[in-house]
This record gives sequence, C-alpha cells and structure tokens, in this order.
Amino acid sequence: MENMKAVQVHNYGGPEVLRFEDALRPTPESGELLIKVHAASVNAIDWKARAGYLKDVFPLPLPYIPGWDVSGIVEAIGPGVTQFKKGDQVYVVPDGARSGKGTYAEYVVVKETEAALKPKSIDHIHAAAIPLVALTAWQALFEQAGLSKGQKVLIHGAAGGVGSIAVQLARWKGSHVIGTASGRNQALLRGLGVDEPIDYEKTRFENVVHDVDVVLDTLGGDTQNRSWKVLKKGGILVSIVAPPSAEEAANHSVRAAFMSVHPSSAQLSEIAKLIDAGKLKPVVETVLPLSDARRAHELNETGHARGKTVLKVG
Repeated sequence: MENMKAVQVHNYGGPEVLRFEDALRPTPESGELLIKVHAASVNAIDWKARAGYLKDVFPLPLPYIPGWDVSGIVEAIGPGVTQFKKGDQVYVVPDGARSGKGTYAEYVVVKETEAALKPKSIDHIHAAAIPLVALTAWQALFEQAGLSKGQKVLIHGAAGGVGSIAVQLARWKGSHVIGTASGRNQALLRGLGVDEPIDYEKTRFENVVHDVDVVLDTLGGDTQNRSWKVLKKGGILVSIVAPPSAEEAANHSVRAAFMSVHPSSAQLSEIAKLIDAGKLKPVVETVLPLSDARRAHELNETGHARGKTVLKVG
C-alpha cells in the first residue's frame, strides 16, 4: 500500500500531540470515493476530540487522523458508485471521521451518500470552511427549530464558524436576526446582515432581548442558562454544545433540543446553490499548511476565532 502525509494523534493531550507524518493511503470500497484533499478546515470538535473530552461519546482508535471537513477532487471510485466520477470537485462532511480516518491528510475516503459537488463560485479553501458548520446551522435552525420567515432568532457566537453561517441562513429565510459577539466583531456582524448586533463585553443580552422564537446556543454554560428568559412561550432553544435542561424549558414554557450534525449530500447540494447564488459566504480568517495543524488548533482553542481556520493540503 502507498503512503501519504497526514496529521495523526497517538495519544490524547494538547496541540503538541498532533504529529505530521506518513500514514497509509486509504482505498475506496463499495459505494466510496477516494478524495485527493485540497483543503480541510478546523472545528471545535477537532480539538475537543484530541484533548480526550469526547472519548466516552465516540472513542477513536489511536492513532487517528482528525478532521470533519474536506474539499477536494475525486481521485478514484469504489464499486457501485453512480453519482460521481474521477475528477469531480466535491466537498464533504465524512461520517468516517468518527472511526479515526479524518480529513487532515492528503487523501480521505468518504461515502458517496455524504458528498456533494463543491460550489463553483469559490475555491477549495473556502469550500472546506463550509460543510460541518453549514450543516450544523441548517439542521439546528430548520430541522430542529423550524425557523420561518418573520420569526426572531438569537444566535450566540454569531461571528464564529457555525454562527456566521447561521446568521446568513436565517437572513435568507427572512427571519429577524439578533447576534452576540465581542466588540471587535461588531462590524462583521453588521456585514453579515445581523439586524441587532450585541457586544457581549458591554451589554448583557438578556437585558435587551425579549420574545424571540429561537435561540441558537453555540456556547453553553452561563450563556445557555441566561437564554431561557429571552424566549417567548412556545419558543425553542437549540444547543449544539451542551444538552439543555428539560426542567428549565418546562419552567419557562418553551422547548429545548440538543443536536449533533449528520452528513447530508442533499443539504450540501442546497447549500452549494445558495453560495453560488451569492446568498451565503464562508468567513475564513486564517489559512495554514497541513504541517501547521498544531498552530491551527491553538488558534481555534481560544474560542475567539472569527470565522474559520483552514488547512491547505494540495
């Protein structure tokens, strides 16, 4: 078997455990695509898994390759693949990352049912910044919350990876968008189309926000606890980071949901159409080579990134 360059985790720990080294190049099996990776983006789940915080939720076999986002070109197809051919440009959230064969590598194997043709109007760097955060935002707002035109939504961490996409999806849907971010990101929020930007360093959001239909919680903790009182009766809090309290939801006569993203070729195809139509734009703050994955994790782990950090692979 051939080798490839990849970033691997041999033991849980800080960013220093990320090793850029040789690994076996995967081979596509039935219904699978081999993708030559051009870019992979960094998400919070990457460093949480690396640190060992998630090992009880989905244990990964050590050593493993991190990464849940990829944009690249189909290098080869396995038996039975009908939707793609060699040379197609695709972007994907591969569920296979859960088994430790992620996207911080020169090649990755994904299921045909997880992939979609990449948006034509953007390059691989920007396409790689989209899949996980866009699917998370889409599924939280539309599948879980049922967000619709004219409703009010409060998006916490609106300048971050998921938040910045959620703002744009909510605007596309015709909702009234309230977003929280630090002072340095207020101009970004306005540029994304937030109707009511809130600087959390100066203002407690619960003092100025009332009667919202949906809260998208990307932060958890105290922010989640303070969010119950801003919802109207019958509203919903959707968290992507920590299961919200059913008791608190009942006390406030609202609903609560906790979600984890699932791969969807169909949704990625819809998202690509929105990008190509100019309705959705990825926010990329930092681009680093794959060999600099440690630095990428250090940046992402601060929790104050603007948009996405992307690893350039090929």
